[in-house]
Amino acid sequence: MRARYTAFTLAHAPYLLTSWHPDTQPTEITVDTNQRWQGLNILGCTLGTQQDATGTVEFIARYKVNGRAHRLHEVSRFGRVDGRWVYINGDLAGDDPQYSMT
Repeated sequence: MRARYTAFTLAHAPYLLTSWHPDTQPTEITVDTNQRWQGLNILGCTLGTQQDATGTVEFIARYKVNGRAHRLHEVSRFGRVDGRWVYINGDLAGDDPQYSMT
């Protein structure tokens, strides 16, 4: 999750694609460079140990667009592919439905 957040802050679309589960991966991604990411707060996670195949991460990511503050509250699902965790999808859990990291 932290690596994907960092990729968003750097507008590094290639990493975002490679960190996406093959079953849900889009063919391309465009990162909004108007967003200025301000911080990431991990609220909790489920599973995600070496023995688990899937897990979730609940987080709040703060960002600004044109000086206006927003927050993304999401519960993301991750799965293990070839031994590494990749993003499957997520559900918005907060009050800013305008944006999702998916």
